[in-house]
Amino acid sequence: MWSFATALLFSITWSTSAQTSSSAPQPALLLRPAAVFDGETLHPGWAVLTEDSKIKAVGPAAQLQAPAGAQVLELPGLTLLPGLIEGHSHLLLHPYNETPWNDQVLLESEALRVARATVHARATLAAGFTTARDLGSEGAGFADVGLKQAIDQGLIPGPRLLVATRALVATGSYGPKLSADVDVPQGAQEADGVDSIVRAVREQMGKGADIIKVYADYRWGPNESSRPTFSQEELNLIVQTARSAGRPVVAHASTPEGMRRATLAGVQTIEHGDGGTLEVFRLMKQRGVALCPTVAAGEAISRYRGWQPGTTPEPERIRQKRESMRLALQSGVELAIGGDVGVFAHGDNLREAEQLVRTYGLTPLQVLRGLTATNARLFQLPDRGRLQPGLLADLIAVSGDPTQDVAALRQVRLVVKGGVITKQ
Repeated sequence: MWSFATALLFSITWSTSAQTSSSAPQPALLLRPAAVFDGETLHPGWAVLTEDSKIKAVGPAAQLQAPAGAQVLELPGLTLLPGLIEGHSHLLLHPYNETPWNDQVLLESEALRVARATVHARATLAAGFTTARDLGSEGAGFADVGLKQAIDQGLIPGPRLLVATRALVATGSYGPKLSADVDVPQGAQEADGVDSIVRAVREQMGKGADIIKVYADYRWGPNESSRPTFSQEELNLIVQTARSAGRPVVAHASTPEGMRRATLAGVQTIEHGDGGTLEVFRLMKQRGVALCPTVAAGEAISRYRGWQPGTTPEPERIRQKRESMRLALQSGVELAIGGDVGVFAHGDNLREAEQLVRTYGLTPLQVLRGLTATNARLFQLPDRGRLQPGLLADLIAVSGDPTQDVAALRQVRLVVKGGVITKQ
């Protein structure tokens, strides 16, 4: 019987089998932790058996027997749970206090950005996030498709990715912006009107987009407030075109009108929602549209601009976020958990869940379910997010009980992706 320490020694480097063939059969694993969180409920004394890339059995440890040749991992004091799902990331960005967004888009080569992204992908997986929605390459074209392919082929470690490629913006509404006399590369793809929108959506899907992302509102000028960009008819067309090809649409939206239009169009989630009203959140709930509030990104940007919580006055954007979150929770709209990581450091993905508990009143159990079963359901990923026979063998083990203390998710001791041990 293998000890946990022996298993870690066995997996010092990224699994050779994962590097050479992501589809190669994997030996069975019997994992025996102190408790199993199955995506909904904590079960002390349970164990999990994986076979090849799938979960074979879950239940009381005494009832699970290891087949011949299986590795048995004793995980005393640890909780085993599904691999976490990051709801909003940008692997091709890095923190804005290192390099401003404009400079990343305009001055950093795509080769440099991809090299950084490989490091970001590794850090994300090591933090226990085995799946991530990557919602826009931000000026790096279709590089996120290649990054996803490299991970899927076992060339580099990283989470399973759902990529949005270039994202869609109305002409003139996004950035970077320099002088009116200079046209510079944009952080997303401009499209307007029937022909242009249909062509852009189809191009992105044809190049490998799993998700279409649209900016339903944005700042037309550098010092303006956000205002709606696409018309209701344009948003409807984006969703209709993507849906006919089996792709969901997600909407960046922070104004009530932008959120309303995106909701009526039928998007899967609204990202940010900073200016949301009770009326629009209730409409989202009625239409089955979830909110991904990205509270960590706003907090990080405010800190970059000099805010010191408890020392300096609270910025208006933080006050507004508190109010919109209060209304969102009052409305009962479903929450997807995702932090807009890339604004802050990759690998620090848990920052969103911690703030939702510490500042906005969610319980550790609520965010834990959100990071696993709820995100999987909202993102239409029925093969993950829970520990059940037949689902993907994406699991992590953490010290302590994350249903009582969300900080336990920082103590990742084991990561298994597709039945392969990947955590050093």
